[in-house]
Amino acid sequence: MTSSHSLRTFAAGLALAFSTTVAVAATPAPTPFTATYQVSQGGQIIGEAVITLKSSGNGQWEYSNRIKGTGGIAAALGANSNETTTFRWTNGAPETVSYDYKMDAGFKNKQRHTDVNWTSGQVTVDDGKGPMTYASAPGLVDRNTTSYAIGLALRAGKQAVSLPVAVKRNVETQEFKVTGKDTVKVPAGSFQTERVVRSGDENTFSAWYAPQKYPVPVKLSQSDGGNLELQLVSYKGGN
Repeated sequence: MTSSHSLRTFAAGLALAFSTTVAVAATPAPTPFTATYQVSQGGQIIGEAVITLKSSGNGQWEYSNRIKGTGGIAAALGANSNETTTFRWTNGAPETVSYDYKMDAGFKNKQRHTDVNWTSGQVTVDDGKGPMTYASAPGLVDRNTTSYAIGLALRAGKQAVSLPVAVKRNVETQEFKVTGKDTVKVPAGSFQTERVVRSGDENTFSAWYAPQKYPVPVKLSQSDGGNLELQLVSYKGGN
């Protein structure tokens, strides 16, 4: 498997693996932050991921996830991906308004735009091969914001999370659950965490959260798609 493919798989896995149809009661408004991660494959560092949340005005927020290849073939190819979501804050949780994905890896490029019309209740997805439209669902998120929605649910004390996620052709219900507590050491420090798995992927995907400290994982491990791992390097609140 090439490093460019692994980077693309990681971007998808990071987003998919990380997002509650249930309302999170009394959750305060979003707090801007920047989280930086180390991306590795088989013990070798191959990239850096930076997740940023900031206000975009008019009651909406921008959540971006940028991954840059910094080692091996990923660096040689200039492999990079960029995911940006605009969401509104509804019932204490993010609700997607639009989502954009772009991936550049040498000779291969990929992109996707998702737009949610909450007035008509329709989702439109276009990856360059013609738009597809389907019905939205309350609390809808996309693969980019699943991690943030999961963190908020854990912070509110949830041990199981059900998320309607906008994918290419439909709304896909994804189930996540806490399976235990672990002490995790990453470049950012040592944390007491809750281990979260995605139903159906218990043996291929795990994310570790310290939800009372951060709304995003401190570590993510994904064996499906190249034994990729993400570890938190730094977290900074504010714009």
